[in-house]
Amino acid sequence: MDVLVLQDQLWLLIIESKRSSFSLAKAIPQALTYMLANPHPDRPTYSLVMNGEDFQFLKLIKQDKLMYALSDRFTLYRRENELYKVLNILKKIGQVLN
Repeated sequence: MDVLVLQDQLWLLIIESKRSSFSLAKAIPQALTYMLANPHPDRPTYSLVMNGEDFQFLKLIKQDKLMYALSDRFTLYRRENELYKVLNILKKIGQVLN
């Protein structure tokens, strides 16, 4: 892991940011493990894993049983740069958490 940023319920995990060939699939279990440490188990925890060119959001809910969900994968290498979509999602999560 290169960077872990914690801001209440939003956890950003940036993995191997210099090696875009590093699969996000390898980072998801690590992110979920960190998300389990959320001191507020009654509220969902959100995370973003990225490797420099790909981005994926995670949501973890700890209620009766653990459940997580993955967003679509966003990338910088599609015809339309999806970084703007990632930024919009981050803004919406920020609004939900405030």
